[in-house]
Amino acid sequence: MDLGHWNIRTSQDVEFEVVETTDLLDPDNSLLRQIPGGGEAHSARLAVLDEVVEDLFGSRVRDYFAATDTPMNYMTMAAGDEHKTIENVLRIDSRLNEIGTERAGTPPIAMGGGVLQDVVGMATALYRRGIPYVRVPTTLLGQIDGSVSAKNGVNFEGYRNRLGTFHPPPLTLIDRAFIATLPERQVRSGMGEVLKMALVKDPQLFRLLEEFGPVLVQERCQDTGPLTREREPGREVMHRAITGMAQELQKNLWEKDLRRIVDYGHTFSPAVEMRSLPALFHGEAVAMGCLFCAALAVNRGLLAERDFDRIAGCIRGLGLHSTHEMFFDAGLLESAFADTMRHRGGAQHLALLTGIGSTVFVEDLTDHEVEEAAQMMRKQ
Repeated sequence: MDLGHWNIRTSQDVEFEVVETTDLLDPDNSLLRQIPGGGEAHSARLAVLDEVVEDLFGSRVRDYFAATDTPMNYMTMAAGDEHKTIENVLRIDSRLNEIGTERAGTPPIAMGGGVLQDVVGMATALYRRGIPYVRVPTTLLGQIDGSVSAKNGVNFEGYRNRLGTFHPPPLTLIDRAFIATLPERQVRSGMGEVLKMALVKDPQLFRLLEEFGPVLVQERCQDTGPLTREREPGREVMHRAITGMAQELQKNLWEKDLRRIVDYGHTFSPAVEMRSLPALFHGEAVAMGCLFCAALAVNRGLLAERDFDRIAGCIRGLGLHSTHEMFFDAGLLESAFADTMRHRGGAQHLALLTGIGSTVFVEDLTDHEVEEAAQMMRKQ
């Protein structure tokens, strides 16, 4: 017999801004100093920089805040996916504790690539059961993919993002100039996620990648050359990728619906990426995952072979490898698929292309189909 029964229903509105700007580190640009929601900091804030940002921009960041006598503390974190760990989450929380970070008035600033953004995001989600922070992504991948995401997480026991939370920062600041300093490989990796968005919902974005792929990578999306200065494909590519991601995430931010087209290319690639660390970057593995799923679609008669060839050609035009020996290993891929299904509540929810810019979900993929696609990848 029930002695009491309470059914509690509640909701919380979530609103966060993603703002593109220029000259973010110019003291005349006040965006980086602002407290999300208004007001002034009551005490010193923490800025967490990854080691690449520290080397390239550390002195400018400090000069920026010093110019207006803004009290700050600084911390540097190693870059690279192997540092995406719970230990680094706790290091940041210890630093927040040490400087006396408040519940709302002293939001930390995270400046760096996707690894740093994930680690700081999770640290702030745990600290005092959640504090606001400001996100400043400095890689292409971080600006076009992570900038609108609510998720953060760390790798755990050999699995990618096995621990994590949903904790969007109230403010994300994007300055395309940061990309200009990236190594070319980092830009190519970011283009892997741009390609994903093009394939699942934006044929015009795909055409831009086909036409301008090599120069976009060479110019780091800065539109400084004679082929790009007038048309600005770098700006358009970034805007279309960010807009597409925002449209998809806004309607399913908490992932209550596990059928997500933005997971395209991420069904088989996480296992390959984790087993290859640090040899493969995230976007590199995603691009291969996109082509593998395109192979599955071709073999099902969903996608024309000419579109498969266009996708493979676009990947190579971006300077990315279209395949890897792990994508020849059907056993590994079947195991990866099984693990992904556990993440999707036991269902496949596998997005496959029906054309460039359109998808369908399937629930009946077989091991034989995985083996056939692995054979196609071997020929790339």
